[in-house]
Amino acid sequence: MSIYDVQKSQSEGVRPLECDSHHPIIAAIDLGTNSCRLLVARVNVAGVRTNYFRSRPKPLSWKVIDSFAKVVRLGEGLHNNDELSKDAIERAMEALAMCRKKLDRYHLHSIRAVATEACRRGKNNYILVERAKKELNIDIEIIDAEEEASLALKGCSAMLNPHIPYGIVFDIGGGSTEIILVKLKKDGRRRPGYAVPFDVIDSISIPYGVVTTTEAAGEPIDTMQSHESLQGVILSGLTGFVEKNNINTLIENNELQITGSSGTVTTLAAFHLGLTQYDRRLVDGMTISYDELYSVIDRILKMTREERLGQSNIGFTRADYVLTGSNILKSICDALPMKTMRIADRGVREGILIDLMLDVIKV
Repeated sequence: MSIYDVQKSQSEGVRPLECDSHHPIIAAIDLGTNSCRLLVARVNVAGVRTNYFRSRPKPLSWKVIDSFAKVVRLGEGLHNNDELSKDAIERAMEALAMCRKKLDRYHLHSIRAVATEACRRGKNNYILVERAKKELNIDIEIIDAEEEASLALKGCSAMLNPHIPYGIVFDIGGGSTEIILVKLKKDGRRRPGYAVPFDVIDSISIPYGVVTTTEAAGEPIDTMQSHESLQGVILSGLTGFVEKNNINTLIENNELQITGSSGTVTTLAAFHLGLTQYDRRLVDGMTISYDELYSVIDRILKMTREERLGQSNIGFTRADYVLTGSNILKSICDALPMKTMRIADRGVREGILIDLMLDVIKV
C-alpha cells in the first residue's frame, strides 16, 4: 500500500457530500512549476443559466466550496538536466495527496487536473503522472503552453472591461510567462463565465518564470546589474510581439487594457495595500497605477533578503522568487507602457472550472 493511500477516509464513516444534476460539484487542480492549487465548486445549473452574464457570478449560481494551495517547487533543479528531481516529485505527491483527501469529501460530477511548464520540460514527467494515477487515482494531463494560456485567459476573462476594444492578459508562472492579446466584440453570443465575447488576436509564451529563472541564474538576482540584465533580456523578447500587434498605437488611442495574474502581481498588490495578512477580496479585481506599481517594484528590488523575509505578505517561500517576479513584471510594464493595470487573483483553475461548468449545463 502506498504511503499516499487516502481512500480509507470514506471507510471510516465520513460520508461524502452529495451532489445531483441540479447542483453538480466540479473540481480543478493546477500543478504548476511552483505551486499545486485546487478549487472545488458547486454549480446551481438554473442559477448559471440566468446569471452567467455577470462578471462575478452570484453565490447561488456558482460557489467555491473548497480550496487548497501549497508551494511544491516542482521546477527546482529542472535547469540542470531537464528532469524533475526526486524531492520535487515527492513534494508534488504530498500536495496531491492533500488534494485527494479534500476531493474524497465530495461526490464529484467532474474533475480536471493539469500540469504545466515544469512537467512539459521534465523528461521524466511520466513518473509523477503514473504515481498520481496509481497511488491517488488522479489523472494528470500535461498541457501545452497554448492550452495553459487559454485557460488562464478564461479564468481572468471576467476582469475585461467591455467598453475598451482590446485587452492583454498575462500570467507570470513558475516556469514561463504567458501574454495574450484579445479583441473584445460588441456583438456576439455571450457564454457562461465570460463577461463579454472576445477573439484571441495573438499570444506569446516567454521562457522566464519565477522558479526556473531564479534557479538558472545560479546566484541571487539581487544586484542592480543583475536586475537590469534580466529586464533587458525579457524586454527584448517582448519587442517583436509589441511591434507585430501595433500595441503602442493601441495604447496611444486608449484602446487597450491590461490584466495581470500570478502570485507575483497579487503579492505586490498586497504589499502596496499594506496587508499584513493576504485578503483575496481586497486584491482580486483591484486597479493599480503604473506609478504605484513601479514604486512597489523598486522597494522590493532594493530590499535585502532578510527584509523580504520579514514581510508577512511576502513570506519565506517567495522571498527569492518575488525578486525574479518583480523583474519580469517591470519588463512587461516597460514593454506595455499603460497608466493602470487590473489585478486578478485567478487563472488556470478558474479556466478549468468554466470549461467544466459549460459541460455541466451543456451550452
